[in-house]
Amino acid sequence: MTGSTPPRKRRFPLWGTDKGPSDGPHGVRDDERGSSGTGAVPAGSASLEPAADRSDLPAPARNAAPVARRRAAVIRDKAAGLAREGARQGGKRARAGLGHLADRIIDLAPRVPVRDLQTLRRQFPGLGPEEIADKLVTGAANATSTVGAGIGAAAMLPVPPAMPTELAAEITGVAAIELKLIAELHEVYGLRPPGGLKDRSTAYLRSWSGERGVDVLKPSTINSALGGQMKRELRQQIMKRMVRDLPNLMPFMVGAVVGAVMNRRDTRRVAAKVRADLRRMQVPWDELRELPALEKPADPLTMGEIPGSPEEPGR
Repeated sequence: MTGSTPPRKRRFPLWGTDKGPSDGPHGVRDDERGSSGTGAVPAGSASLEPAADRSDLPAPARNAAPVARRRAAVIRDKAAGLAREGARQGGKRARAGLGHLADRIIDLAPRVPVRDLQTLRRQFPGLGPEEIADKLVTGAANATSTVGAGIGAAAMLPVPPAMPTELAAEITGVAAIELKLIAELHEVYGLRPPGGLKDRSTAYLRSWSGERGVDVLKPSTINSALGGQMKRELRQQIMKRMVRDLPNLMPFMVGAVVGAVMNRRDTRRVAAKVRADLRRMQVPWDELRELPALEKPADPLTMGEIPGSPEEPGR
């Protein structure tokens, strides 16, 4: 075995290997050359030649950025259109809800019980017009704050039962209390609108929605023939008033205490505006002609029907 090649260094034949010369056709070592072919390129194999003149290759892809921008613009336009449509539908539903509330307030107005001047003077003996008016405003402000606090406390529960229902109840409740206040302020200042119950109710609705006193010397402010056109105008006026006060009529958004304070403040603000008008037109008591007692509504609205309000605000 001496002088023989160790087994670990023997070269085994590689079956299927190239049988060309060890130096290769180009004079290079076996492990540095490729196939022993003559250099011909088989059909279908890759070529190192420039491909500019080849028509069988696919066209290079265009820049995708403009396509992406156009697609994003289309999506954005569609989203904006959907948002506008949703806003229109939401606005329609909100107007329909406010219209329903306005009709509800118009129907409730003739049912609001109003104390005439004689009754008020008996209940507040020894007080003059301004003192009685102060008492009425204080009582109404306390009543509307009670409505706001009661509904606000109920709606601040973990799962409020029905927010739109709560809001509608507060709007109508506050409207009824303030309509009563405005009607009795007109009695105190000697400015009862002429006409029957429906006529006066319409005049008080106009006064409440416009936050102005009723000028009994101007028939246009007392026109109460509640026909189609008149009712539509009054309805629009009440809706504008509710839209203006809507941010202040949601105590459940801020809690009972803040809701009560906001309602009290707004009732005093409305009363101050109406009283400022009534003072300019005030008729002293000793100059008043004898007025008949106010007729009672056939179906009077009890303050107990208004959530959280006292039975007789203004006492």
